[in-house]
Amino acid sequence: MSTKRLPRTLVEAIRYFDDIDVCTQFIADIRWPDGPVCPTCEGREHSYLTTRQLWKCKACKRQFSVKVGTIFEDSSIKLKNWLAAIWLVVNSKNGISSYELGKAIGVQQRTAWFMEHRIRLAMKMGTFDRIDGTVEVDETFVGGTARNKKNHQRAERARRTSTEGVSPFEGKQVVIGAKNRDTGKVQAKVIPNRLKSTLLPYVRETVKEGATVYTDALGSYRSLPDYGYEHAWVDHVETYVQGKVHTNGIENFWALLKRGLHGTYVAVNPEHLFRFVDERVFTFNMRHLDDYGRFRATLQHVTGRRLTYAQLTGR
Repeated sequence: MSTKRLPRTLVEAIRYFDDIDVCTQFIADIRWPDGPVCPTCEGREHSYLTTRQLWKCKACKRQFSVKVGTIFEDSSIKLKNWLAAIWLVVNSKNGISSYELGKAIGVQQRTAWFMEHRIRLAMKMGTFDRIDGTVEVDETFVGGTARNKKNHQRAERARRTSTEGVSPFEGKQVVIGAKNRDTGKVQAKVIPNRLKSTLLPYVRETVKEGATVYTDALGSYRSLPDYGYEHAWVDHVETYVQGKVHTNGIENFWALLKRGLHGTYVAVNPEHLFRFVDERVFTFNMRHLDDYGRFRATLQHVTGRRLTYAQLTGR
C-alpha cells in the first residue's frame, strides 16, 4: 500500500489515484492481502512486469492483471477513472445518473451506464444470516406515476380501475424489505407480487423464528405466528403507530429509495430494478462509514463479480 495519506474526499481521491501504479497496487493490496495469487493455478511465485502492470506466474507461465476476475475485466477504461466512478456512485445519497457520471469522468453515457451496473453488482452485500430481535417488514410499489403518463393513458387506467376492478397498482413492481430495529440495517429485494405464497417465504428466509415482526394490516402476514414469529400489525387506515408497533423505519427507507429512483434515475427498466435496490440498501446500511470507508467496502467485493454487456442486456 502506498505510504501517502489515504484519500478522504473526492478531490483527494482523484489526486491519489492519478498514478496507474498506485491504482494497481491499491487494488492488489485489497484483493490479495498476502500477495498476488495466479487466477489460473493459484500459484504464489511470480514476477512483475513493471511497464505493463502485469504479473507472470512462475508455475503456469501465464500473465495476469489486477483486473482479471473483477468488475474491471475486459474494460478499456483507465483504473483511475474506474476508482473515481466508484467513489461517486457509492457516496451519492440519492444516486448519480449515467449522464452525470459520464460527464464527470469523461466517457459516453452508454459506457457510464454499463460501469454503474457493474459497480452496483459490487455493492451487493448478500448475507446468509437471518435477522433476529425486532423486525419491521413491509412492501412497496415502484413504477411510473400517473403524472408521467399521457392523458389518454391516465384516462384508460381510471376507466379500467372503476369498471373492471383493475388494481391501480397494475404494472408496478413490488419490492419487499425488512429492517432490524436493533442494528438499523435493511434487506430488500424485488418480488413478483404481494400474495401470501410470496411474502411468507421471504420472511422465513430473512427473519429467524422467535423474532418479533411488525407489519401493516395486509392479510398475507396474518399466519406468521404459525411459523414461530411474534407478530403484531398496525392498520394504516386508522393509525400509523400503536405504541411500539409501526413500520416507520422501513418506510423511511422506501422514501429514500423512491427519491433516487424518481428524482435521479427518473425511469428504471423493471429488469434492472433489483440492482438499484441493491445500491440503495448498500448506501443505507453503510451510512455510518465515511466516504473512504464505503469506497473501500465496495472494492473488497469487486472480485468474482464480472458482468458482461451481453449478460446485462440479454443480447
